[in-house]
Amino acid sequence: MKKIYFIISFFVLTILMGCANDDSNIDLDGIAAPENISALTTVTQDNSGKVTFLPKGEGVTQYKIDFGDGSGQSDYFSSGANVSHVYKEGVYTAKIIAMGLNGKTTEVAQQVIVSFKAPENLVVVVTNDLSVSKKVTVKASADYALFYDVYFGETGKPDPVSANNGESVSYTYKDAGVYTIRVVSKSAAIKTTEYSTQVTAKLVLNPTTAAPTPPNRQAGDVISIYGSKYTNVAGTNYFPDWGQAGQGSSWAEFDLNGDKMLNYIKLSYQGIALADGTSIDVSGMEYLHMDVWTADLQKLETSLINVGPSEKPVTKDLTANQWTSIDIPISAFTSQGLSVDKIFQLKLVGTPWAGGTVFIDNIYFYKTAAQSVQLPLDFESAALTYAWGGFGDAGFGPIPVSVVTNPDKTGANISNRVVKIEKTSGAQVWAGASLNLENTIDFTKGTTVKLNVWSPKVGADILYKMEVSTSPKDGNGNPTVFFEAHATTTTANAWQVLTFDLTTAPGFSTANKYDRIILFPDFGQMGTGSVYYFDDIKQSN
Repeated sequence: MKKIYFIISFFVLTILMGCANDDSNIDLDGIAAPENISALTTVTQDNSGKVTFLPKGEGVTQYKIDFGDGSGQSDYFSSGANVSHVYKEGVYTAKIIAMGLNGKTTEVAQQVIVSFKAPENLVVVVTNDLSVSKKVTVKASADYALFYDVYFGETGKPDPVSANNGESVSYTYKDAGVYTIRVVSKSAAIKTTEYSTQVTAKLVLNPTTAAPTPPNRQAGDVISIYGSKYTNVAGTNYFPDWGQAGQGSSWAEFDLNGDKMLNYIKLSYQGIALADGTSIDVSGMEYLHMDVWTADLQKLETSLINVGPSEKPVTKDLTANQWTSIDIPISAFTSQGLSVDKIFQLKLVGTPWAGGTVFIDNIYFYKTAAQSVQLPLDFESAALTYAWGGFGDAGFGPIPVSVVTNPDKTGANISNRVVKIEKTSGAQVWAGASLNLENTIDFTKGTTVKLNVWSPKVGADILYKMEVSTSPKDGNGNPTVFFEAHATTTTANAWQVLTFDLTTAPGFSTANKYDRIILFPDFGQMGTGSVYYFDDIKQSN
C-alpha cells in the first residue's frame, strides 16, 4: 500500500468517513495530479534576504519548497499558507512541490533573484482589456527586482496587488473613469523604484442578448460558415493573420452565457478563410446572411473572394446597440462581375477604420426552399428530410422514430409514407418525438389540427404539443412558450383521424410563432414496446 506523507484535514476526513458508510467507492488514484502551480515570491526591503513564498494551484492540499540554495526543503504546509527563507545575495532556482489528496505531486521551477541593489530600468506596460469593461492589466519588469506592488488608485482600496517581476496582474474597477496607478518595484534592498501613470478604465459595450435564432432549413438550402444552428463548413479559420494586428485590430470568440459569437475589436479589416484547398459554390444560393451587433461602427463592408483571387464588396449600414440582421443578395456580388462558384474567403471592413468593435453571429448562405417542412404534413416528399427526434426511453435517451412505408394502406389512410414511433419497453410516460418546422404556423388557416393515427389499442391518450423553440428555457432546457392538446384513440390496429381544438388548450395563442411539433403516443403510460403510426397533420376550421 502506498504511504502518503500528509495529514488529511478534519473536513476531508469527515467526508471520506461519511462516504465509507454507504456503497460509494472513492477512486483516489483517479484524481489528477495538481495543475497550474506557481508562487508569488516577495522579499523584505531590509537587506536581510528574507523571501516569502505564497504558492497557488489547482487540486492541491499542501506544498513544500525546495529553496534551491542547498539548504534542503521546507516541511509541507497547507494550501493558502506561506513559508519564508533567508537567502544570500544571488540568483536561485527554487522548486515548488504541490501534493494532491491522493499523494500525487507536481513540481515546477521558479527563479528567485535576491539582490541588495535597488531595481533599475523599470518598464511598466498598462493596457485596457478590450473585452471586459473597466479591466486594466499591468506588467512591470526591472533589473534586480523580485516582485512589484501595484496601487490601482481606487477610492477605498488602498492595499496593493502584488506580482512577480515580469508577470502581469489585472484589476477591474467598480466605475469607469481616470485613475492614477502607482507601481513599486522591489528587490531585497531597502530602496525601491517607483513609476506612476494615469489610466482610463473604459466601458466595453457588448450585446446582452443573443442574435436572432435562424429558421429551420433543409440541409441543401443553406451553407453555413459560422453559427450553432446549422452545420458549418469544416476547418474554417475565423481569425487568419492578414496583418490586422498591425492596424490595431484584434479578435476573440465572445461567450454570452454559452452562446458564442465572433468578436472583432477595433475592426480595420478581417478575413474568414475556409480550410486550405476548400471552396464553396454559392451560385445556387440567393442570400448571404449575418447578424451584427456594434456600439460604434457605422457600416460594415463585406467582400466575397473567389478563387483567382477575385473579390467584390457590398456595404451595409449598422444600427448601434442592437442586432442588425443583414441579408445580402448574391446578385449584389455577381452584378459586379464576380464569379461565386469557388468562394474560399470572406473579408469584413469596418467604418470608421479601426474605430469600432463588432460582434457577428450566424454567417451563412441560403436560398428559399422550393418545398419546406410545414403544415400540412403528409411525409410524401422525397426531396425533404423530416428530422424527427425521439426522446424518453428507459435510460432517458431517444426512442426510435422514422418515416416509413405505410404498413396498413386501408380505411382512413392509403398514403405511401407515415411516421413510425416505437414506445419501447420501459420508456418514460412522457416519451415521444419532435419535429422542427421550417415555417411557423399561420392560424388564419384554422385553429383545429387533425391527425391520422394508427394505435395498437383503444384508449391511448395522444398528446399533441407545439412549442416556440426560441422562447426562454425552463430549468430542464425546454421552451416556456407552448401548448398541449389531448385526444383519445377509439380504434385499435386501424387508422383513425383525431381532432385537436387548439382554442381549448391552456396557453394557446394565435400570436405565438410555433415552430415545433411534438407527439406523445399513449401519454401517461410506461412504454411496453408498442408501435404507433402518424400521418397527415393539417389545420382546419
